Amino acid sequence: MTLTENDLALLAKKGISEKKVNEQIETFKEGIPFVQLEKAVTVGEGLSKFTPSEEKELIQKFEASRTGLSLLKFVPASGAASRMFKALFNFLDAYDPKEESLEAYFERTDDKAMKTFSEGVADFAFYDLVKQRIAGKTSSKDEELYLFVKEMMSEDGLNYGFYPKGLLPFHNYGDHTATPFEEHLKEASVYAKTGNTAELHFTISEQHGDMFNAEFNAVSERVSKATETSFKVSYSYQKPSTDTIAVDMQNEPFRNSDGSVLFRPGGHGALIENLNEQDADIIFIKNIDNVTVPRFAGEVADSKKILAGVLLSAQEKAFAYAKSLDNDELTSSQLDEIKSFLENELNVRFSDNFAGFSIGEQIEVLKDKIDRPIRICGMVKNEGEPGGGPFWINDRKGNISLQIIESAQIDMDNAHQAAILKNSTHFNPVDLVCAVKNYKGEKYNLMNYIDTKQGFITGKTKEGRELKALELPGLWNGAMAFWNTIFVEVPSSTFNPVKTVNDLLRPAHQVK
Repeated sequence: MTLTENDLALLAKKGISEKKVNEQIETFKEGIPFVQLEKAVTVGEGLSKFTPSEEKELIQKFEASRTGLSLLKFVPASGAASRMFKALFNFLDAYDPKEESLEAYFERTDDKAMKTFSEGVADFAFYDLVKQRIAGKTSSKDEELYLFVKEMMSEDGLNYGFYPKGLLPFHNYGDHTATPFEEHLKEASVYAKTGNTAELHFTISEQHGDMFNAEFNAVSERVSKATETSFKVSYSYQKPSTDTIAVDMQNEPFRNSDGSVLFRPGGHGALIENLNEQDADIIFIKNIDNVTVPRFAGEVADSKKILAGVLLSAQEKAFAYAKSLDNDELTSSQLDEIKSFLENELNVRFSDNFAGFSIGEQIEVLKDKIDRPIRICGMVKNEGEPGGGPFWINDRKGNISLQIIESAQIDMDNAHQAAILKNSTHFNPVDLVCAVKNYKGEKYNLMNYIDTKQGFITGKTKEGRELKALELPGLWNGAMAFWNTIFVEVPSSTFNPVKTVNDLLRPAHQVK
């Protein structure tokens, strides 16, 4: 690839090496192979499910240990809300209240999303605010809905499409509305608090920094008083050095109309670098839009404590075994015990050759497999269409491991692979509890545990031209591929994402 002086200046500004760009272009040329699914993860086959008494013990385990631990809640929160309001933007383009009635519009377009929105409009947390802003400006009910949506979405109105999703009014408490940001503070006060302080880290877009600071200043006193908690909140941005080059259909760098090379954000997998900069004994990871109202909060908090209890129980044993592998002369029966722990509790698989290795070789393999970050991942029963979730996969070297796989990584033209996906029972709600230190208290370099071959190549268009974009291995997918992994079934009540504005009409987001 020939780079101009301007290209090299752009690379330098972003902190991207020429070598990395060339590697990315080679990835486009070679393509990214589909993941080879071995089988779906089910209860008893890679997925743990606990009885109520076991759950109680795990909660007690966490509560007894938390005082001496540093806890952190890590929340990916950089997403803008524009996709959440897609139906509303379409409505503004397609409907003119001067030309037709709403009833005629719904009949003409069969716009189910807007019909649902219009019927439930009074139940949105932002309803009163918008109504106040358009009071006296409308002459009919049909025009009122149009102006309501316009006030929400237009740049000279509330401009909600520009907002980060985390700062939208989600829940109506009568005397105030609450954003997902505020709800995450409340939630952290229950399970991510050491002493009287809860620490949270949000990854946000740089353009929204002032907005998040303003929200914290506005709500922190109220939440601190209600939860008897002080909050330590920090932010980071997706690094420009994690942007990836885009190419045209001939795998040549895609150039903008001004001749500059197009780089695009690398997706949520870029956040492994942000996570790598955090220092805590236990890190809870949860998406910004997955919050709920008080009547479901207890079950959500207990679920997090259960996952943390699983982590501490597994880590306790792993640390003891890792220490003995470093310090002791071990017998073959002790090595068998460690291998059994890795297989049965950390879901690690060994090659068929392992039994033939010398004691020294077995110790080295066991050291390598036990000395890794640990992630406990909550999994929800799949009650809708099958999607990304927990699978056993067979990698390029023939190694079998537990992974969180997205449907885009699966060859749907392969009947066997499609059948495994179709028969999967659980999906991934982005609900992780992580340990990122070894038994000596030293932090792992998380960049060493990424499967770089688990990225995504997607087709896009810009300026009317086709291009190919590269997404880095996802934060909870390939970016954590070489961690030790335990999957645990969690209640569906813990998963309440808001992908579209109408999701806010669900019971999980209605305070009443």
